[in-house]
Amino acid sequence: MRPSRRAVLTAATTAAVSTAPAAAAAPPRHRLRTGFERLARDGYALLQGRKVGVVTNPTGITRDARHIVDVMHADDRVDLTAVFGPEHGFRGTAQAGGSEGRHDDPATGLPVYDTYLKSGRPLADIFTASGVDTVVFDIQDVGARFYTYIWTLYDCMEAAQLAGKRFVVLDRPNPVTGRAALGPVLQREFATFVGRQPISQAHGMTVAELALLFNGEFLTEPVPLETVTMSGWRRADFYDASGLPWVPPSPNMPTPETALVYSGTCLFEGTNLSEGRGTTRPFELLGAEGIDRRWAAAANELGLPGVHFREAYFAPTFSKFQGKTVGGVQLHVHDRAAFDPVRTGIGLLVTAKRVWSGFAWRPDHWIDKLTGSARVRTMIDAGADTDEVVAGWQEELAAFRRTRRTYLRYH
Repeated sequence: MRPSRRAVLTAATTAAVSTAPAAAAAPPRHRLRTGFERLARDGYALLQGRKVGVVTNPTGITRDARHIVDVMHADDRVDLTAVFGPEHGFRGTAQAGGSEGRHDDPATGLPVYDTYLKSGRPLADIFTASGVDTVVFDIQDVGARFYTYIWTLYDCMEAAQLAGKRFVVLDRPNPVTGRAALGPVLQREFATFVGRQPISQAHGMTVAELALLFNGEFLTEPVPLETVTMSGWRRADFYDASGLPWVPPSPNMPTPETALVYSGTCLFEGTNLSEGRGTTRPFELLGAEGIDRRWAAAANELGLPGVHFREAYFAPTFSKFQGKTVGGVQLHVHDRAAFDPVRTGIGLLVTAKRVWSGFAWRPDHWIDKLTGSARVRTMIDAGADTDEVVAGWQEELAAFRRTRRTYLRYH
């Protein structure tokens, strides 16, 4: 990572809204306010006199479940002129790997532009064509490097800089806490849309903190950036402490419990096992034809903190093994504070390969894109155990944690 541009960013990244969190109090007495809530409470002063476009999806809602686009469109204090939709679309009508395309929103009449899989100059041209001068980002993240919304954030920041636009990030909680960064750090030669830059697999940051990190460490030229932080959020808070309604950020992220395990069990996308898509418990149910009780027994023998594994059988309604009954495990997290999702994901890969002769990586080595290098795959193939694989990334993780610390805005 190149040196931080903190001196350059000091003026650009400090919003008119204070970044200090509210005094800590035990849930449910303390009141979290999202970046949008604080922006609105301030009369949208940060957007005064600006032509505004919003990058958002169904998670961009108020405490009473109204969409922020609908709220701002109805408010004369905001000149909202465009919406930009990510993967799954602005209103969320598309499945994984899809978007809604260019259209006019039926509810507001606003033009909706498609950002999915667009970056650099083509995305900058979209911002220019929209006529906005300020791009606002408000999407709920889930805390994993390979969840694509944070790279939509990165791509939009880069494009806004190229187009000469101002960029504002409205913060929301990391639903699985911001306590720690976990897992391997991406190697640049493995960069894709599930990991543009070298951050850890579970980053332990909010989107506003990530925006500051991106601006300070990775963008060739920083974008004029302002962040509207939350009040009342503490780094140890899980999503249920927020008092906010949960809207699935994508079709296979139905609950905060899904997010809790996702940064580990999404690794099974890189194998021939089902990661639970097509069930009511995606990423909590894992399995394949031919797997039986031995996998759950082997996983439990690892003594991984905070989680038990149950022998499970399920029939996915779509995706891998559609309509077939498969065997595997269900994760039951009994102590979420102790639970380490990335170590757990590695332990499950190691034991699946040992107990099931049919285990295979996806032929395209997608696992390397998810983990950020070939190391996890090659170590497991060579017979490494869970502790050995986890030990392999500790030095790079320690370096990322030092860099990350500069950009944290909450206690």
